[in-house]
Amino acid sequence: MELSVHDDASTDDSRKVVEGWRERLEARGISVVISGHNSAKPRGVGYAKNKAISQSCGKYLCFQDADDVMLPQRVRLQYEASLLHPNSLIGCRVQRLPEGSTERYTRWINTTTQDQLITQVYTSHGPTVVMPTWFCSRNLFLKVGPFDEGGKGVPEDLLFFYRSLRLGGGLSRVDQCLLVYRYHEKAATHSVTEETIWKLRVDFLQERVLSQWEGFTIWNAGKQGRKLYRCLSPTNQKKVKAFCDVDENKIQKGFYTYEESKEIPKPKIPILHYKDASTPFIICVKLDMTGGVLEENLNSLQLKEGTDYYHFN
Repeated sequence: MELSVHDDASTDDSRKVVEGWRERLEARGISVVISGHNSAKPRGVGYAKNKAISQSCGKYLCFQDADDVMLPQRVRLQYEASLLHPNSLIGCRVQRLPEGSTERYTRWINTTTQDQLITQVYTSHGPTVVMPTWFCSRNLFLKVGPFDEGGKGVPEDLLFFYRSLRLGGGLSRVDQCLLVYRYHEKAATHSVTEETIWKLRVDFLQERVLSQWEGFTIWNAGKQGRKLYRCLSPTNQKKVKAFCDVDENKIQKGFYTYEESKEIPKPKIPILHYKDASTPFIICVKLDMTGGVLEENLNSLQLKEGTDYYHFN
C-alpha cells in the first residue's frame, strides 16, 4: 500500500502532521509520498486530487478526503469489489457526522439499490456513488480523467462521474459502512452553485434519456416542473405531452402556457391528474419529502424505474 498526499496550501500544518506518520507507516510497509505548495491561494480540489494521483504508482486508487475518517477494512473490501467490477466506480455506505445532519441525503446514499445507482444519476443529490467513497482501478481513472481543475465553484466529482458513465463505466457499492463522512459548512462542495449543478443535470438527462424518447410527461406542474420545461431544448420541449400533478388547483387550470417570445406561438400543455397521464415520466418531486405519498402513487401505477420513469428532483 501507498499513501499519496498533496497539500493544497493548507494553513493547519497538515503536511507536518502527515510527515509525523511517515516512519510508522513505512515500518508497516506502506510507502508515503507527500507534495504541496505554499502559495497563499489553493489551486482547488481537482488539482490536488490529480497531483496526488500522478505522483502515486498503485494499480488501484482509494480516495480519502482530509475531513473524513476511513473505517477498518475499507481498502480490502472495496479492492475485492473492484476485482469483480474492474470498470466501475466502487462506493460504500457511510456514517454521517454530526448525527442527523443531511438526514435525507445520508439515507439516500445508503439505501439506493444497485439498479438505482444507474437510474438516479439525474437527481439533485449528485453522484449516486458519492465522491468521498470512491475506489477504482488506475486504468479506469486514466480512461476517464483527469479531474477538472477549474477550482472553486467547479463540481469536479460530478463532471468526472458523468464522463465515466458516458464512456461505459459502471457503478457499484459495498453495502457496509466503511467511511465516516463529515458535514461542515466549510466543505468544498458548498462552493458549487445549485444552478451549475442544475444545468449539468439537465444536459445529461437530455443526452441520455430524452434523446431516446418520442414524448413524455413531466410529473409536477409546479415550480420545479415548469423550470425543467423552460430549460429543455426546443426539440425536447415539443416532446412534452403533458404535466401531471395531484394538486386539484393546478389540474383545474387545464393548461400550462409558456411564452418564450412574442414572435413564437405559446404552446398549451395539458395539466392532468397523474392517474390520467401517460408514461414515460420525468418526476420533478423530491424523493422522501412527501411522507411516502409520491412513492405510494408510483407503486400504485406499477411502473418500472429506468423504463417508465426517471427521477429528476
